[in-house]
Amino acid sequence: MNVQALPMHRYIDHQGRLIDQLPAWADQSILTGFYQDMVMTRVYDNKAIALQRTGKLGTYPSHLGAEAIGIAVGRALKPDDVFIPYYRDMPSMWVRGIGMEKNLQYWGGDERGSDFMTEDGQPSRDLPFCVPIATQCTHAVGVAAALKIQGKHQAALVTCGDGATSKGDFLESLNCAGVWNIPLVFVINNNQWAISVPRTIQCGAEFLSDKAQGAGIQGLTVDGNDVIAMYDAVLKSLDKARKGKGATLIEAISYRLSDHTTADDASRYRSEDELQQAWAYEPIARLKKFLISQGWWSEQEEENWTAHCREVVEQAVKRYESLPPQAPESAFDYLFESLDNDLHQQRDQLINKAMRMHGGRHG
Repeated sequence: MNVQALPMHRYIDHQGRLIDQLPAWADQSILTGFYQDMVMTRVYDNKAIALQRTGKLGTYPSHLGAEAIGIAVGRALKPDDVFIPYYRDMPSMWVRGIGMEKNLQYWGGDERGSDFMTEDGQPSRDLPFCVPIATQCTHAVGVAAALKIQGKHQAALVTCGDGATSKGDFLESLNCAGVWNIPLVFVINNNQWAISVPRTIQCGAEFLSDKAQGAGIQGLTVDGNDVIAMYDAVLKSLDKARKGKGATLIEAISYRLSDHTTADDASRYRSEDELQQAWAYEPIARLKKFLISQGWWSEQEEENWTAHCREVVEQAVKRYESLPPQAPESAFDYLFESLDNDLHQQRDQLINKAMRMHGGRHG
């Protein structure tokens, strides 16, 4: 099945041609900014994979092909909204003010990568990455319910992959969102593969957004490779949520152009032909074609911006590599709420061992 042939919201097709009148907000400055953001996060993604391959990061989940979804979500959220991400959400977190080095810390196995401040030095309202599948949806229900109880005109937004929509956590969260009429937006990155399980056998429904009907909330299917359509859908859904008009489920149709993570080999379960066909629909090339056709971007600007992106990413890598190592006892401090006597002894032993290794210095 050609998923791109399915009926869904879009403004520009994969050739960069305008197929619907642009929304009022979509001017040259905003769309060029979206493009620059997507290029920046792709340059980062390539560098992160290279770091993992050379042993400087742990297992890393690429967001290749999902840049339009991430940038649209991050840009549509207001500073006082709350973002509840899943593990493939570096682009959204970055435009929300979380530095690249924090993302590198996290995937480098450093718990401090989940403790972040925004660029203006304020504690972030957003939650850290959630790796367990769909459990972040239950967290999002709690956050959105709290916003409603407090009478705040704010919204929460939670993301997940297509595989997560088969989990009880997701379905129960969807049901709560409908029954409680809370200010919550769900965004599904339907990238067609839940690790090695294809979308065709993940769910019998034609659209994952159909699951919204059972919860009594609005469901939308959007072309996740069209950043204009994505931003417009998320913007309107968040506005509706802030006004107390209920939750929305957005299914963003995309394609995972990478392996599931750097620990995966997607060639074992999908064909090269399918992958190459998907590349024809990817979000960055699509928007670039549109911008050039409008006279809003040029190859010289492309060259200059790409060079700038590489410099920004390299600086983030240097900051990451210059960070002092995490204290070894943090393996206990961040895992347990409280320690019994045995765990206290193990923690002390670990500290003593580290001090011996470093000549009496700790931390």
